[in-house]
Amino acid sequence: MKVLITDDDRFQVVSADTPVIGRYYMMEDAETGTGAQNRAFHALVGEYFKSGCYSDTAHTVGELKDKIKLRLGEGFEAFVYIDPDDPYHINDCKKYEDIPESIRKSDYRRELIRGRLKSFSDYTLKQRKNIIDRLVSEMETVGVNSKKYREIIEGMQNDK
Repeated sequence: MKVLITDDDRFQVVSADTPVIGRYYMMEDAETGTGAQNRAFHALVGEYFKSGCYSDTAHTVGELKDKIKLRLGEGFEAFVYIDPDDPYHINDCKKYEDIPESIRKSDYRRELIRGRLKSFSDYTLKQRKNIIDRLVSEMETVGVNSKKYREIIEGMQNDK
């Protein structure tokens, strides 16, 4: 259900379904990602992991989720690195290009640089839709077709 709150402390229903009188509802901002999207994304990742159909190297659901956010989502939101000349200080930066070139080209760059993935809870509504669409497309392509997967897809279609 989607409602618009108006100036006079009233609301206007802007979707086909309407609220039931006497029932409580939890409200979420329709412009940002929703709890339903959060639950759907994590359920899809869990079912993908159970299927074993993914090509990523992942030994846990959490590892697979991170690989999916990197490949299909928004990727890294920031980077941390250690300068070998000052190994007791961790440096932060927003862009990979902000890391000194000597560290980016170092033979040890894999040990010196780490990306920080954007949290799914920080994704916008559009970003959430995009990653879920890409994930469903990939899961369909590789043949995930369990009963639970179909239930998740059906639930997402019913929420529209």
